[in-house]
Amino acid sequence: MNRSHNNGSIVGTILEIQRMSTEDGPGLRTTVFFKGCGLRCAWCHNPESLERKPQVQWIETKCIFCKMCLEACPQGALLFSNEQIVRDRDRCEGCGTCANICPSTALELLGKSWTVERLVSEVMKDASYFKNSGGITASGGEAALQAQFVSEFFKELKRLGVHTALDTSGLCPRESLEKILSFTDLVLYDIKEIDPIKHREFTGTGNELILENLLYTGDFVRDRIPRRDLWIRTPVIPGATDREDNIAGIGAFIAAHLNGVVTRWELCAFNNLCRDKYRRLGTEWQYGTAGLMKLEEMEELAAAARASGVNPDIVRWSGATELEEGNTDTETDTVLKKRTPSC
Repeated sequence: MNRSHNNGSIVGTILEIQRMSTEDGPGLRTTVFFKGCGLRCAWCHNPESLERKPQVQWIETKCIFCKMCLEACPQGALLFSNEQIVRDRDRCEGCGTCANICPSTALELLGKSWTVERLVSEVMKDASYFKNSGGITASGGEAALQAQFVSEFFKELKRLGVHTALDTSGLCPRESLEKILSFTDLVLYDIKEIDPIKHREFTGTGNELILENLLYTGDFVRDRIPRRDLWIRTPVIPGATDREDNIAGIGAFIAAHLNGVVTRWELCAFNNLCRDKYRRLGTEWQYGTAGLMKLEEMEELAAAARASGVNPDIVRWSGATELEEGNTDTETDTVLKKRTPSC
């Protein structure tokens, strides 16, 4: 759902605008991260994107402990405990009063309202970077949960000749995809786990709707002129999705239903770089002590993907891996030498 200003402009809730990304589609891209997601993946790398409403995070290294924020909060949602500023998540309404008054910017409001017109103006500042290749990617959270906003946003970008990409988990109403896909050049579709029971265990919901929406997206891409692109991305998470039977099952699904439609299937190696995000939000992360995938493990899973029935040329893997204790490296696959975060 999207709100509207009094003047009728559609309003979206945006977490962040990341410029010069090489990880969210082809070329140099500007990625717009939307707030709100229906999944609760145990390994989520963007926990600040899960809630639709704005949130406040505390950056300890910036804090001068003046405690002005405690007095300013209209909901009394902040308190000082154990030398930390602690937020009562139930009482906090994400109004941003504390962040506005903080003299050291130790409190940061995550999630702000944008109109389509203002967002287009902002991202087009980067047009010189993606004039010949690249474009704009809508990510999240789940951008498709703000379908009307994303649709209007992409429609205007297409009018300006900009390549558009939608990064989605597929957990959204079919009608949301229908609104967005007509103005989308590339779909980055996450398939995390093929087993519906394990998918519910890992993410909080089954994968039935996700797979149904993937089939719909595949049909849309197949029948559209000019042709769109569809990429599948699978996060490889230690102790969860890093099973050969999972990778083989996803590949079998692609081969059976999306043969010739999916032009790229990327296995994204787990990374643990988001630990500070959880700490700043005052929450625990199940994978906070998990290490990186080993190089040989990623190569074995990539081999399983290539043997699953798909065109082996579409399979890629990326991400940092552990070569030996204390050392990391990225993949050396001759097909791709590009680093991307876990999906």
